Amino acid sequence: MTSSRIRVPGWNTATAAEGYRQVRENIAILVADHAGAGERAVPACPQWTVRDLIAHLTEICDRVITRFGGEACPIPESASAVELLKLWLERGPEADTLLAADGGGKSRGDIMVMDAFTHELDIRYALGAPPPEAHAAWLRGFEVLVSGLGASLGRHGLPGMRLETEGATWIAGTEPVAAVLSGAPADLYRTLAGRRSPAQIAAMDWLGDPEPWLRAFTWGPFTPPEAEIER
Repeated sequence: MTSSRIRVPGWNTATAAEGYRQVRENIAILVADHAGAGERAVPACPQWTVRDLIAHLTEICDRVITRFGGEACPIPESASAVELLKLWLERGPEADTLLAADGGGKSRGDIMVMDAFTHELDIRYALGAPPPEAHAAWLRGFEVLVSGLGASLGRHGLPGMRLETEGATWIAGTEPVAAVLSGAPADLYRTLAGRRSPAQIAAMDWLGDPEPWLRAFTWGPFTPPEAEIER
């Protein structure tokens, strides 16, 4: 086992479909509330603007729908952020139906939600908007990231680690644990999702020496930036 949940009292245990829908709705609000949002650079995704990131999310949505028998909808290369967002909002309910039918499995449920929610946070940081205090995708996103870190710990021959945040605790990797990492939900999530530099990770609240663990935060699609990209 590469991760296990100890407690998550009070956390939103929404379905994957509910989490994915809230991401779409939140990003639509963010774009509407910030003039010229589409052209803003996204520090967490070098060489991408908010418009490029929304194009990515729209393409992922289309890919999932077509993979499971839905009709493809080509993404116009010249489409603006607002046009792409409109297309994503139109296609999203079809993806929600697939996620609901899947029963929340990580293959196309939790992982898809984690990716979308991580990019919602990318957009929030790009626009100077605060992370949400509550969100239907928090728990599902966290559990995918904790599982990925747990697998990375195993590949590096490292023992397990306990991760603690407000109202939730997980074990990444196998027990007994040899380190504890604590932080606010947004800080811990961004750390697990490769958005914090090694120096930032080491400066978090650790029980134990952080140095042996830093290499495990590079896994799958996530590589911590060399320098700080967001506070």
